[in-house]
Amino acid sequence: MLSRCGLDCSQCYAYPHDCQGCEAVAGAPFWTQQEQGGMEQCELYRCSAEKGYAHCGSCQELPCKKWYDLKDPSYSEEQHLQSIQERIKRLRP
Repeated sequence: MLSRCGLDCSQCYAYPHDCQGCEAVAGAPFWTQQEQGGMEQCELYRCSAEKGYAHCGSCQELPCKKWYDLKDPSYSEEQHLQSIQERIKRLRP
């Protein structure tokens, strides 16, 4: 199962017990409160929903500034950039 931004939910430590995927939680997984300064919803989820897209792969701006700014704090810059490329490949095979 892929999230709107191309993350593979099955590879996440929180799936399926603490999080059932971004669609199931309407873009508000547990980490939005912890790592995004208490935001109610993931920026990438909200953006794709507002544009009427099922996922970010439908957007011509992919990868946009939001993708570069929304970085897992445990990743190095190199890991973050690699993750972006992998997620784009999942969304645009």
